[in-house]
Amino acid sequence: MSTRVSNSSRFRSKTLTAALAFFFGSLGAHRFYLYGKRDVYGWLHLICTLAGIPGVLLLIASERTSAPGWVLAVPGAISLFAAFLAAIVYGLRPDEKWDAQFNPQSQQHSRSGWAVIFVVIFSLFIGAMLLMTALAVTFQTYFESQVQPDKTLSQ
Repeated sequence: MSTRVSNSSRFRSKTLTAALAFFFGSLGAHRFYLYGKRDVYGWLHLICTLAGIPGVLLLIASERTSAPGWVLAVPGAISLFAAFLAAIVYGLRPDEKWDAQFNPQSQQHSRSGWAVIFVVIFSLFIGAMLLMTALAVTFQTYFESQVQPDKTLSQ
């Protein structure tokens, strides 16, 4: 798995990486930016998202009763949540540690500003909101599926 950074002198921006993780992270954009097109985890993000889209569509069409829909939607959701988490982790990493890992050969140095702070704030807010929504829908679906058999037994 290619998670090593190449020894190229190409500068990798922490702010751009966090923004890519926030906006296009479920497509693996931040991984491809950091590690190149041969990154296994970047492709895994993309594949999981592409599987999750029809899964969500199946769940919508079946009113959350499609087992294949749930199986396909879960990897897509994990990819989405992992992208928001990556935006937070990358954004909060100190500039010196960022440069030591991703820009060891570069002559430029990272100077994070307010943009990366806003990316972190929005990632935390939207990621937490989506996680709470997903948990609420999942529990509601589970409890509704348990109530229906009980209604038929009591009649």
